[in-house]
Amino acid sequence: MPFRRYGQDVTGGEGAVRALRTGGATPARQAQLREHNLGIVLGEILHSPGPISRADISGRTGLTRTTVSALVDQLLQAGMVAELPVVRSRTAGRPAVPLIPATGTIAAVGLEVNVDYLGVRVLDLAGEVIAERVVPGDHRRREPAEVLGALADLFAATVYPLSKREIPLAGACVALPGLIDSGTGPLRIAPNLHWSGVDVVALLAGQPALHDVPIRIANEATLGAQAENAALRGADVQSFLYVSGEIGIGGAIVLDRRLWAGSRGWGGEIGHTTVDPTGPECGCGSTGCLEMFAGKDALMSAAGLDRDLPVDALVAAATAGRKAATRAIEDAGRALGIALSGALNLLDVDTVVLGGLYAPLTDLLVPAVQEQLSRRVLAHPFAPVTIRPAVVTDHAALTGAARSVLDEVLADPSTWISRAG
Repeated sequence: MPFRRYGQDVTGGEGAVRALRTGGATPARQAQLREHNLGIVLGEILHSPGPISRADISGRTGLTRTTVSALVDQLLQAGMVAELPVVRSRTAGRPAVPLIPATGTIAAVGLEVNVDYLGVRVLDLAGEVIAERVVPGDHRRREPAEVLGALADLFAATVYPLSKREIPLAGACVALPGLIDSGTGPLRIAPNLHWSGVDVVALLAGQPALHDVPIRIANEATLGAQAENAALRGADVQSFLYVSGEIGIGGAIVLDRRLWAGSRGWGGEIGHTTVDPTGPECGCGSTGCLEMFAGKDALMSAAGLDRDLPVDALVAAATAGRKAATRAIEDAGRALGIALSGALNLLDVDTVVLGGLYAPLTDLLVPAVQEQLSRRVLAHPFAPVTIRPAVVTDHAALTGAARSVLDEVLADPSTWISRAG
């Protein structure tokens, strides 16, 4: 494969912060501080809703203009940011040169194994999609090696053409529907795939297409929440509970704009919250889980629809007044409301974001969900919870997976500057 693996020795900002606290000026601490500041400046450019000037960055970060200019010059030379035409000021002073993330540079790959599809999405440093493929298929009970081999083939078909454009590859992150030990695995359990104890990273690294690519894995709902959190950066939403409905139901918690996944990274498994102990047996081995009432298979079957149809068919049936579809959505909303009530009583967040198949169903689900919240959430009379559809609705986990790779670049921009040099 034409791509080479580049180091991701992320040192983070702690060393730089310690250097600031101690006032140390050793070469090592100066290097840490410079790397820390590079990440800050690059982050301001990447996360700005529009073009941003050097003066803007200086004002937002507290770094001197001289420092910002020197760091921006390094990022420009490495091809990580780009300048737009000069903006002439109406007042006295130097004209501003707007800065934006460079497009078509540094490919970050998001991969996903879901029950009914495989996906690949490639983002550049500007967050733009530069390549993607999603292939439907039923992966229930298929052997992990077989499915991951197909994913590697899909990766090759999607990513190889980028080598002709000489776009360097930062790495890949795989979204999976289950419990994962942070970063490298293994995948502990994915009930709807019927997988357990799978070393996903090793199986993928053994594929010729991926053996030189840095790979990490993460839960698909956690990555979907990461994509949603980035999309809501300009909105007044600081904390929210993210719930993504597919065949399974995943969740994630964002507190003060930071993802909270629990002490082992296993938080958010709201799909396996018991809403009726006497209910049907779930693939996880328990009974009466939320997925058994509000997952896609349960919804479509209760509505009298083929489970392989898209959710648009359920929306159309309910909108047309078909009683089975309306009742299925009401029952799912009731179950979802019960599960959310327990979570909201514990978490005290003011917003619930519905993603996956729930996004287009939000308006139909909300009445039944809110009825349960009003009865079961103690704080509801004083601070009603806002329920909103997700902004990122097109395979959010793929976007979140690719963005997690970009975050690693952001944490260690000096690696890419060294490469460019």
